[in-house]
Amino acid sequence: MTTTDNAPALTPEQKADIRRRYLAVDTSNVADVLDTLGFMDQSLAADFAPYPAHNNRIAGWAYTIRGQKTPYPLGGDAEKMKACHGVGPDEITVWSGEGEGVCYFGELIALGMKERGSVGAVIDGGIRDIRWIGEHGFPVFARYRTPTQSIGRWKVNAWQVPVVMRGATSRTVEVSPGDFLLGDEDGVIVIPAGVVETVLVEAERLTRTEVAIRAELANGLSLADALAKYGHV
Repeated sequence: MTTTDNAPALTPEQKADIRRRYLAVDTSNVADVLDTLGFMDQSLAADFAPYPAHNNRIAGWAYTIRGQKTPYPLGGDAEKMKACHGVGPDEITVWSGEGEGVCYFGELIALGMKERGSVGAVIDGGIRDIRWIGEHGFPVFARYRTPTQSIGRWKVNAWQVPVVMRGATSRTVEVSPGDFLLGDEDGVIVIPAGVVETVLVEAERLTRTEVAIRAELANGLSLADALAKYGHV
């Protein structure tokens, strides 16, 4: 994967505006732009899905949380609560760590995240309380659903560190704090912090081109003529 310099510091207003603009583009266009920049393996695995299904659009800055399978007494995970307290506006919590079969994230955490201005979660693990999370309008992409809680089974051990998530075209995709995640009907993709604005501008250009093509096709332009006029998009 191509490396990038550290991303320039952005104001909260700039970060909010970038997030708003990303919500208007598709992951497919973002993936194509990342390919041209040498980032060929940024899509998360196909089993990441929105829960509930209609909450299928997510965009935000990565706030990473990592855990592992760790037997411990029932009663709560203090480190998990500490990690969640650091989340801020326009951020997505990104949950990583081996904990197959258990839920990392449920309704109460979603409510706490929403109160802090968080705009969603992407979970390389399980989710529960799906109906209630949907009623709160909090978008979550996760690998599976389960009623089994993490308490006593899976414990947070770090946050705001680079983490790895299961990948689509590679075994894993690294997500660092401050990267950007976008998810829609096609899946979830990770945009490295150093190219967030570059990718956005080009994805917006591709989106405008696709809008023009759809309009011309609706007005009778043939697909062959559209490809001749606009090229591959």
